[in-house]
Amino acid sequence: MGVSIIGTGSYIPENQIKNKAFAKQEFLNSDGSSFQQTNNIIIEKFKGITGIEERRYVSEDLNTSDIAFLASERAILDSGIDKEDLDYIIFAHNFGDVSAGESQGDTLPSLASRVKHLLKIRNPNCVAYDMLFGCPGWIEGVIQANAFIKSGIAKRCLVIGAETLSRIVDPYDRDSMIYADGAGAVVLEASDANTGIMSHISASYTLKEAHYLFYGKSYNSSGNETKYIKMLGRKIYEFAVTHVPNAMVECLRKSGFDVAQVRKILIHQANEKMDEAIVSRFYGHFNMEVPEHIMPMTIDKLGNSSVATIPTLLDQILKGKVKNHHLHTGDVIIFASVGAGMNINAIVYKF
Repeated sequence: MGVSIIGTGSYIPENQIKNKAFAKQEFLNSDGSSFQQTNNIIIEKFKGITGIEERRYVSEDLNTSDIAFLASERAILDSGIDKEDLDYIIFAHNFGDVSAGESQGDTLPSLASRVKHLLKIRNPNCVAYDMLFGCPGWIEGVIQANAFIKSGIAKRCLVIGAETLSRIVDPYDRDSMIYADGAGAVVLEASDANTGIMSHISASYTLKEAHYLFYGKSYNSSGNETKYIKMLGRKIYEFAVTHVPNAMVECLRKSGFDVAQVRKILIHQANEKMDEAIVSRFYGHFNMEVPEHIMPMTIDKLGNSSVATIPTLLDQILKGKVKNHHLHTGDVIIFASVGAGMNINAIVYKF
């Protein structure tokens, strides 16, 4: 038995926030001191490293569970199934619903329960739960759905990745320019053994790496006790380019496919330079140059929306919205991600 994606959906917020929107922002160092460079130089360097030109933010009337519902509704419609036939709803996020103007995450009830409620699913045997696994959460949710279906516990699963990171960033931290909002979802069901998920791998590194991403106070220390997403960028980069390529190689080995059969690599849209380095090192294991058009990227226009980057990218490709990138029956692709935990995972998938 195989497990395949039979429907995809995404929600891309309409609010486009271009880099120039940060031109008058007051950015500070972690110790609260001012930068010597102008914001124009900071923004130029930022774009050169991350590849980000703009990002999307949700409107004030929407929350993470709302955009997850919209993406899920589209995925279910795309799959052609009856929503009442879903056995599991697995919702990958990290911060819950953070309302506009607020800083506290709301996870009661779970966001998966909220999506099930919004979908108006009556079936009590459709189990809804949240997945907290950092940016690799959506892939991990797919891996769990794969296990449920192969074991016979479930026939169909909805796996969602959604986040509104724009509401948990420190405006004084230049890293705030990285983060974005978005939602993506897929429906999975049993398929022919020669298609779908062919292999997967996951790992958590916590001995030294657990706090590379963390919640910390604003760089503006003027009595503000609110905590925001913070990261040790250099540490994360070094970790990712070391461990993610190795995981991808091992996952491909487990699948039985040759590297020459890989048509696309859909990697978490975290940082353009980092993703390019990961893919370069992956092919370096096989003494190969990186093939042209192997790694579709949307980070330039959509930013880093954490768990949403891969499912939104997949949906955009399948809907013909990513230039020079298409997927066809028989194509072998690799999904790969890295994020808070520190966690990594990968899937080899055949269409």
